[in-house]
Amino acid sequence: MKTSVVILNWNGVSWLEKFLPSVVKNTPNARIIVADNGSNDDSKKYVNQNHSDVLFIENKVNLGYAGGYNRAVQEIVKIYPDHEFCVFLNSDVDPQKGWLEPLERRMIENPNIGAIQPKIRDYNNPDNFEYAGAAGGLIDKWGYPFARGRIFESLEKDKGQYDSPEFTKIFWASGACLMVRLSAFYESGSLDERLFAHMEEIDLCWRMQTQNYDIESCSSSVVFHVGGGTLGSLSPKKTYLNFRNSLLILCKNAPTSKAIKIISARLFLDAAAGFLFLIRLQPRHFFAVIRAHFSFYKMFTGFTFPSQIRKKVWPKNGTYDGSIVWKYFVSKN
Repeated sequence: MKTSVVILNWNGVSWLEKFLPSVVKNTPNARIIVADNGSNDDSKKYVNQNHSDVLFIENKVNLGYAGGYNRAVQEIVKIYPDHEFCVFLNSDVDPQKGWLEPLERRMIENPNIGAIQPKIRDYNNPDNFEYAGAAGGLIDKWGYPFARGRIFESLEKDKGQYDSPEFTKIFWASGACLMVRLSAFYESGSLDERLFAHMEEIDLCWRMQTQNYDIESCSSSVVFHVGGGTLGSLSPKKTYLNFRNSLLILCKNAPTSKAIKIISARLFLDAAAGFLFLIRLQPRHFFAVIRAHFSFYKMFTGFTFPSQIRKKVWPKNGTYDGSIVWKYFVSKN
């Protein structure tokens, strides 16, 4: 076995009961690990009583996505030093039969790939792509992320439009089901725990590309994702983390002159988004955008201090050289 599949869990015993059996059944050639983030429900009891072949790793407190997976990887390399790959799998993901094989095969055949994701469809609407990654993540010139098959809240039906070629270079791979090469993971600095949750996979994939690794999407591997299993899409906290972390990773990874230009423009673009929340009678999300910007200003120095800077580039793969906001909301084509 070359691969560990790690499910990060926080008070998610209901998700483990629902999806862990299918993960075990459809992943026969990998080690399955549940990394618990300080849960106070019956998650540990359920896993120990029903899945003795699944390793259960415990963190005493909730370390978020980044911290939880970083600690899990540290334990995995001690227990399984021969493992080369690790899959970060959300607890609300239902992987299909044969999902892992093409991902692992691609990683073995091409050592230049740092991370890869499967095609992600909606568990509740199986014909549709799912919000968190769809058929592979992209980014526009202003740093707004979107995906093949998903732009903002619009989700396409999967009609095979992204099936050829089987492997496609993208900007970022979804954290809902993210396979990483462990050597590239560490060479790129692992997950940034200051982000806590949301967009940390974009930051990691960006840094992997600065180390000359490619990020890909695989159409022959399919998983179904519920979405919002830990933090729902309507959560103001999710809005706060998305807006804040988007600015932070731009500040951290984009070339300085480009970052200044983009962040200056984002002050106005994000303000417009905030007022859109008000128009939609979502005041908590409006204030979440404001809090995100003030938090960004507070954290700004730490993300621009020279010791944090490696090589700053704007990767070409998966980049849309235009404004996805303008294309989607204004020109509508």
